[in-house]
Parts: sequence; C-alpha cells; structure tokens
Amino acid sequence: GASIVVATPGKLIQHLNMGYVDTSHIEHLVLDEADRMLDMGFFEDLMRIVSHLPKERQTLLFSATMPPKIRDLASEILIEPEQIDIAISKPAEGVTQAAFAVYDEQKTGLIKYTLTQKEVPSVIIFCSTKQSCKNLERELRDLKLNAEAIHSDLEQTEREDVLRHFRNKEVSILVATDIVSRGIDIENISLVINYDVPNDAEDYVHRIGRTARASSTGAAFTLVNGRDMRKFYQIEELIEMKIPKYRLPESVGVGPGFSASRGGKGGGRGKQRSGQWKGRNNNNKGQKNYRRKGRPKQH
Repeated sequence: GASIVVATPGKLIQHLNMGYVDTSHIEHLVLDEADRMLDMGFFEDLMRIVSHLPKERQTLLFSATMPPKIRDLASEILIEPEQIDIAISKPAEGVTQAAFAVYDEQKTGLIKYTLTQKEVPSVIIFCSTKQSCKNLERELRDLKLNAEAIHSDLEQTEREDVLRHFRNKEVSILVATDIVSRGIDIENISLVINYDVPNDAEDYVHRIGRTARASSTGAAFTLVNGRDMRKFYQIEELIEMKIPKYRLPESVGVGPGFSASRGGKGGGRGKQRSGQWKGRNNNNKGQKNYRRKGRPKQH
C-alpha cells in the first residue's frame, strides 16, 4: 500500500527475490548518489532491479560526479535524457583547511600529536579503504585514544550504534570510510582529518563539509603522501584555491619533499625543502613554482 519506497539496492533485491513484490505499476525510478552506489559495487544490483521494472517509466539519476561509469549506466537505463548540471559546491567559509606532506608511517604519529596538543571533543578521520579504517582504529586504541570505526563491513545495527556513541559524545574519534561523508548530519564536529586523500576531488568537499555546519567553525587537515600528490592538486583545481601547507612537528620527523610539478609523484626521501611546505607567514621564494599565476592545466 506504500506510494513511495526508499531502499538500498541490496535490501530491495532481497524482497524481489522473495517473489511477492509487484513492480508492474511503478511509474518513477530515482537513483540518488548513483556515483557512490557504483563505487560500492552495486552496478549489477541496479541492473537487476531495473530488469524488474516496466520499460515505460520516468527515471531520474542524481550524481555528484559524472565519470565514465556513470555515463555508461545512464546510457543503459535512460532514454534520450535531459542532463542538468548544477554548480559544484565549495567548502564552507568557516572551515580552516591545512595540508601536511607525510610518509605513510608518519600519519598515525601526526594524528596522535594533533589530538594530544589540546582537547578536541569531536573528530572524524576519513580513510579511503575499509582495511585502513580498521587498522587505524586499532592503532588509535593502542594509543589509548577513544576511537570507533564505521565502514561497510558492519551490519546496519552496528553502524547505528557507532553513530549513536559518536553523537552522544561517548566516542570522541570516528574513523570512517566515505559512507559517512554524505547524508550524515552530526552537530559540533570540530575537526575532520583526511588520513587518505579522497580518490575523487568532489569527495573532499563532502568530507570537510561534516564540520563548520550551520554557521559554526571547524578545521580540516589532509595528510598527503607521495602517491596522492596528483589527487591533492586536483582538489585545489576543483575548489579553486590553494590549501595552506604546513611543516610537520619535530616530534613526527621530516616528511617527503613536495613535487613542484602538478603531475609529479613526489614523496622522495629528501628533506622538506624551504617554501614547499610552509608555516602561515612563510613567503619564501621557493614557493614560486607552486604559486604560479592563473588556473593550472587540467590533467
């Protein structure tokens, strides 16, 4: 008797497999955050769902990005669609952004340093994979930090428990994959840390948008290793600003040199050169290559 059904692909397929769902009267199919569903491996599930629906219907597909796999999906399930592009959102003005060049083995040390310098009541640390999320949770707990992880390997009830603990301040550090980068509204998150640079530049905007909500302020730190230099530059191109870069604390050690070329891999074992990773008031001429005029070329 429901007019509208809102479902995840997997749960809807469970009901379809049981044989009692009548889809013959469906008039509209809406795929929200289609890029995220494809990233999570739901392409086959989506096609199975579509196979149960009437061919005569209206289909609406919403996606924050339009990579080739989204265009492929659109060509499979849409008929002569109208494409509407909306301007990309930018980070909130209340977010103080910063970046650090690190080797992978320095990341946990930098996070420990950051969280022990002063009390930070509510932190989300984003990892790009489930495994790194699990590993970081274990490392932070070994350091006696109050952390819990949330990722797609957890059952829905387990995810809800973790989010409830975080909302109620029973847990101060949430280690998460991008499943909480969108659609999760938790107030008073003071700091977001990108343990890994997101694979998609637009995911950066979603991640750091978890802080500085509703006219509040917050901070967002990004840890950039040599492999992620190119992705980091793509973020700056998207948001049309240079993210301030800072030297590592002495206790963490010397990080990798930052590649001056926007496509370079970076991460050499040399010392951080003057001007490449700076303090707030460092106007060293060594930044010349980095601060070139005009918008950088697209890669």
